[in-house]
Amino acid sequence: MRYWTLVRLALRNVTREARRALLTCSAMALGLALLVFSRALADGGHEDWIDAGVRLGQGHVLVQARGYLESGSIDDRLTLDEVHQVLDALSQLPGDSDARPTAVRVSVNGLASSATSALPVRIEGVDPQAERRFSFFPSKLVEGEYFASDNPLAAFVGKGLVERLGLRVGSRFVVTAQAANGEIEGQLLRVVGVFRTGLDEVDEGLVHIPLETARSWLGVAGATTVGLLVDHSREVPSVVTALRGQLNDPDVRVLSWSEANPELDAAVKVDDYGDYIFHAILFGVIALAVLNTVLMSVMYRKREFGVLQALGLSARQTGMVVLLEGLLLTALAGAVGIVIGLAVTWGLFRDGIDFSSLLSGEFDFAGVVLDPVIVPEFRVMQLVQSVASIFVIGVVASIYPALHAMRLDVAEALKFER
Repeated sequence: MRYWTLVRLALRNVTREARRALLTCSAMALGLALLVFSRALADGGHEDWIDAGVRLGQGHVLVQARGYLESGSIDDRLTLDEVHQVLDALSQLPGDSDARPTAVRVSVNGLASSATSALPVRIEGVDPQAERRFSFFPSKLVEGEYFASDNPLAAFVGKGLVERLGLRVGSRFVVTAQAANGEIEGQLLRVVGVFRTGLDEVDEGLVHIPLETARSWLGVAGATTVGLLVDHSREVPSVVTALRGQLNDPDVRVLSWSEANPELDAAVKVDDYGDYIFHAILFGVIALAVLNTVLMSVMYRKREFGVLQALGLSARQTGMVVLLEGLLLTALAGAVGIVIGLAVTWGLFRDGIDFSSLLSGEFDFAGVVLDPVIVPEFRVMQLVQSVASIFVIGVVASIYPALHAMRLDVAEALKFER
């Protein structure tokens, strides 16, 4: 009953100054709604960013021979038996294995030559059928068609490479690279399709050829990388841990996308830190609003607090009433802010926000072309963190006014004229 009385006193004081409380709650609610919206937009943007990066690269999870990430040489490759072991381990992961695209690749650095010029390129032997589900290169087709596995001389090349080498669909050119036996070997290819990603280094320096052609040309039977895509980047740590436990081979290395692409990982983290700075400023404004409201409430009610203490309310209980006022304002603002944030984000922007009008052409960062349409993503943990942050701010901002109320001198407070 004693604590319930304190709550009733706090609630009465909040409702008595309804206009001031409403203004404070509105500021806090709008701040929380903005926080929910910005975090959902940031999480959605980061996931799109990561998805574009892994589909441009080797996947969310990569399995390679130890040393290949550092050397990039086919000397550090998986044997055919190891490839089969990896594929078997991937099929045994929990969940639907058919829903997780995999890709087996043989990649090597080489030289692409035509009658007019020569350029250094990255040559990747891929399975055309698997690649349609695994990467976004087939969707970036601008000329010709994506090659089929029954055409051993097919080459799928970038728009920049075609222009630099003076090629077109149907043209022949030669790629050379160091084979597994240490000799420089050449392979004749024919352009069957041209892609454009918007990244000059990719459009000018990547060639896709059939996997079996790459194996035969380079004299290898295994692969340099086995890649895996998952539904969401949050699944990557658990998948990596499970694969490492299943394979348990010192010569085989399981990597996450962040380990294989530290530049992209660093870019995502930097963007996250920028969001945290913005939110810290927002939280500071909200804290000042709560502090101002509760402190002004204390300053204008010194006589009232003096009367309450004269009637038997202790200094600690007086401070508790003030603290409860701040908590009530925070709780009300938190509930309203979450509802507004979810309603606005989901109701108006669930199909995404198109920023293409703000960009002059394609925008790339950290080696990834960013999608101008960002779809917000709601995460329960982020909502919980937002509410918890607002609650902590409400408590911290109410502590000083509560301490000020506890230090009131009863005799002086009773003399105070409102």
